[in-house]
Order: sequence, then structure tokens, then C-alpha cells
Amino acid sequence: MQILQNILYKVGLLAVHGTLELELTQIDFDSRAVKSGAVFVAVKGTQVDGHKFIAKAIELGAIAVVCEVVPENRVESVTYVQVKDSHQALALLAANFYGNPSRELKLVGVTGTNGKTTTTTLLHDVFTGLGYKSGLLSTVVNKIGQEEVPATHTTPNPIALNALLRRMVDEGCVYCFMEVSSHAIHQNRIAGLDFDIAGFTNISHDHLDYHKTFKEYIYAKKKFFDDLGSNATAIINVDDANGGVMVQNSKAAVKTMALKTVADYKVKIIENTFSGLVLKLNHHELWTNLIGGFNAYNVLLVFAVSVELGIEEMDVLRAISKLKSVEGRFEHLQSKDGVVAIIDYAHTPDALKNVLATIQSVRTRNEQVITVVGCGGDRDRTKRPLMAEISALLSDKVILTSDNPRTEDPEAIINEMKVGVPADRSSKVMAITNREEAIKVACALAVSGDIVLVAGKGHEKYQEINGERFPFDDLTLVKETLKNLNK
Repeated sequence: MQILQNILYKVGLLAVHGTLELELTQIDFDSRAVKSGAVFVAVKGTQVDGHKFIAKAIELGAIAVVCEVVPENRVESVTYVQVKDSHQALALLAANFYGNPSRELKLVGVTGTNGKTTTTTLLHDVFTGLGYKSGLLSTVVNKIGQEEVPATHTTPNPIALNALLRRMVDEGCVYCFMEVSSHAIHQNRIAGLDFDIAGFTNISHDHLDYHKTFKEYIYAKKKFFDDLGSNATAIINVDDANGGVMVQNSKAAVKTMALKTVADYKVKIIENTFSGLVLKLNHHELWTNLIGGFNAYNVLLVFAVSVELGIEEMDVLRAISKLKSVEGRFEHLQSKDGVVAIIDYAHTPDALKNVLATIQSVRTRNEQVITVVGCGGDRDRTKRPLMAEISALLSDKVILTSDNPRTEDPEAIINEMKVGVPADRSSKVMAITNREEAIKVACALAVSGDIVLVAGKGHEKYQEINGERFPFDDLTLVKETLKNLNK
């Protein structure tokens, strides 16, 4: 139970109609989930405006409503609280309702286009290995210690988020490592959270279906750092041209990391093979079975965050040396006849380029690189030709296929990808709409030593078509196909 007045702390109120001395049983923004004694927050979403469901929420038992526009026909027994931004109000209300659990944790947020999942997962693994009970909030899975809680969004809604943080505190977690998406920042889902450390990996072409322009996308990420408190620390990748932009107006202390330039935390790649990386981290040599230049940055951020949290450098390095690759992130296997298959979540041009560049850096040149790639439907269309172009330039053979077409025609998506294929590479590119068939053909084309990259879905265990999710696992399919080919 919470008193309405108490959970309005820091919420900018425009007007109040009714008493604030109400005992609340729950907080919700989905009218269908409202129960007796609830406060309903009317949020204007991208698809639906919650203001249209205020009456329904009251019918189901809501005794208070937080909204941007107060209905003309108010119910006398209900309290109406008018706010300027109901998205921000929802996050602040949720944090207050659950007793501001982020203040009781060392909360680390990682944002950027690529590397968020890998970095947060590796941090959770490092701190678990060091004996600390920690929480994880990621695209793949949420964790409270070692207990897995299914993830539905990169960053949960504010109510689910604060409920999870409260559980982490109550169950003894000391740290929490959290992916912070641009959508969550823009929609104020993280308002009211007290971050100790904010990490910036990189920024490249993505989510322009939502943010409309690259500049808006950059400033969505930047807002995360703008809102940090003076007790927080921001760790930025200064090899990225926009790294410095992130902290221009931030009150946080700033630490830098880089591979190519002078920084507080430096990494140098000594060896990069399919067996792993040999790195020099701030003058310490380290081996890890993670592969690729992009993972050098991920490991560097893990190292920097850990040290900034007060962990001894040598303890961090020992923990990093025991890390395994993250599910669906450059996850590789080798068949009996020597075909190497790589499964990766790369679904942006920059991520795909990084993965293929890594493959190019460790290949012998006596083998083929065969890439299977698609683009999701109802998402940023401008990256489609870029994905095809990068695949064609950095692969020997390319199969364009379906990813998660959602409500779009997969063949139309593939046709938009084809526009990016250079004329002199078109003979090396084919289109197979059915993803299962495309993967099977790629495996069948491979001979001993060849490398098959299946990009775009990584850890996902489904394919989304016309609003339905059908079971589909790239890794399982590749394993079975290569096994059957070897019989």
C-alpha cells in the first residue's frame, strides 16, 4: 500500500482534482490490468492514447488517474492529477511506489547502438564470478542473481523495471547492470533512476523509423548523460566521433576509453583469431575467448566499469579471462568437416560491418565467406540497401532472406535490400525468401574451411510474421543442417 501524495514526489503537477490522501494498491498504465484501489496513468503511446481508456480504468476500480488532459466529465469519487508529461510521471510514480530501489543498488547503465547486451551480460558474469550477487536487465534475459526472468523489451516499462529492481534489492543484489535503449530514454522510462555509472559504446545507423533523423537518435542517447547526477560517472568511447557529444552537458564525472586514441582506459589488440583475443588493457596483457575488434571494446568497457566501481584491476582481469561469449553474439561452431558457422545478432549496418570485418581479419583467404542476412519489417527502411551492400562487399557469397518481416511482405523487403548491391557483385548475391531454406542452402554451399555467417537474429528463438511469433532458432537450425550434411 502507498499513499498517493507520497508517490507524487518530484512529479510536476499542473492541477489536482480530489484528495491525495488515498491508499493505493497498485500503479498501472494498461487499463486492462487495473484492479480495485489502483492509480491509472494515462500515457500517450505511439499506437494508443491511454486517455481514451480512463473511463474503463475507473470501471475496473481505479481510484486515481494521472493524465495530461483531465476529462470533462469527472467522477466525483476519483482523484485526477494533471501532469505535463505522463511518460515521465509514470516513471517517477513507479520509482516512488517501489521505494526508489535504484538508490539501494550500484546501478550501471550501458547505451549505444551496438555492444549493450554483450557488455551488460559480461559485467554480470564478471561480478558473479567475483562473488557479488547482481542483477541484469538485457535484451536477451533479465536476471536476479542466477534466476532468469524473461525479457520482452531492451528496457522494460517503468513499472516492470522498478518492480524488478525492488526484487533485486530485497533478494540481496549489490549491483545491477542494465541496457538502456534510445526508446527508453526518449520515452522517459528511466526517469527517476539513480545511475552510478553510465557507459557509451558507440552510435551508428539504427532506429530511424522511430527517431526519424540521425541527429534525433544521437540526442536521445545524449539525454541519458544529460540527466545524470553529479555523483555519477560517465565512461565514453572516444574512438566514436559522438563520444564527446554525449557528455557535453553532463554533470557526471567523465572517464574515456579507446583503442585508437589517448584515453583513461586503453586497449590494444595483440592477437585476434577464432581461438580468441590477446589484449593489452592499461598495460596488462590478457587472453579472452571472445573474438573480434568489437569485443575488444566490450571487454574494455567491462574493465573500466569494474575498476570505477572499486574492484582491483587484477581481480577484474582474472574474471574477464574466464568469460564465455554471449548467446547470439559472434557465437561460433565448427562442423566435423571443418565448416565454421557464426550466429550473430548484427542487425544494423555498423554491427554487420564489424562482424564481417572481424571474419576478414582472421580468415586465411583460402576459404569462402557465405553470409545469410535479412532486414526486419516495420523498422528503419533506410538501412536495408546498406546491409546488402556491406554483405556483398565483405562476403564471397550472399543470400538475402527474411528476418522478422512482421506486417511487411518479405519479398518487398528483400527487393529494397537488393538496391544496395554493387553491380559488380550481383552475381554473388541470391535471394531466398524462406529463412530456413536460405540457411540450409548456405550450409550446403560451404566446404571444409568455409565460414557461414547467419546474421540478424542471434539469440532470438522466433520469427515474427503478421503479428505472430513462430518458433525459429538460427543456431539450432545451423547445427542440425551441418550435422545432416556430414552424415
